[in-house]
Amino acid sequence: MSVNGILSAAEAEARAREAGIDVPRLMTMLLPEVAKLAKPPVSNFFVGCVSRGLSGALYFGTNLEFAGEALSFTVHAEQSSVTNAWMSGEEGIDLIAVNAAPCGYCRQFLNELTTADRLIVAMPKETRPLSELLPSAFGPRDLGIAGGLMQRSEHGLTIEEDDDVARAALQAANMSYAPYSKSFAGVAVRTASGHIASGAYAENAAFNPSMSPLEVALSRLNLAGESFDAIEDAVLVHTDSLHFNATRVVLNAVTKASLRLVEARNSR
Repeated sequence: MSVNGILSAAEAEARAREAGIDVPRLMTMLLPEVAKLAKPPVSNFFVGCVSRGLSGALYFGTNLEFAGEALSFTVHAEQSSVTNAWMSGEEGIDLIAVNAAPCGYCRQFLNELTTADRLIVAMPKETRPLSELLPSAFGPRDLGIAGGLMQRSEHGLTIEEDDDVARAALQAANMSYAPYSKSFAGVAVRTASGHIASGAYAENAAFNPSMSPLEVALSRLNLAGESFDAIEDAVLVHTDSLHFNATRVVLNAVTKASLRLVEARNSR
């Protein structure tokens, strides 16, 4: 259906032309297939999401639940789709389609985006601006933050380790969005097939909708069609101890692989 849950702008346009529809309609038509990638062992509620990046490319996302662990570790489909776009180099999205109306948690998560003020949300029965779905919203401006999630960042972090997994985790840490805690972090995991998936930490002004770097990495791994129990190596690049416990808990829920902790230093 796609590579790593991504359709390039050219692929999206071609598929839409072939079907005789526009790209927004294509996004909603893709949702049933995308939802099949979800892993919801607790709720058994399969959610699929497709975001359109500012480049015109489409990014898939699904919900992930971790049986036996706190429900707060759940990855929502909208989070999965947005971080798929962000980690792929997008600096914003203008349209997001989902097969169920976004919950309040997801609306708050979306309100952190650089493009929140112009984001359109396509739902099964209606299409509305995010601003109408989250009136009188609280967001980064209320905490004095001028930017937003998906803005380009380079924190100047360095590490001594030089293997592929550690380098991927470092790259994620350097783009992480942590304006509130300043706890920049990134995770990378490698499977038995050699596939490496990375994730950057993504904070939110309401704090709870923040997304851990491991959650982002696992979401991307799932979209690539890789199995969590195939993980053989996992690296957390960190600047402090904030992410230690949560990363270990979620990792232990999906694999027997151990976690390597790599401390980063600021080169600036």
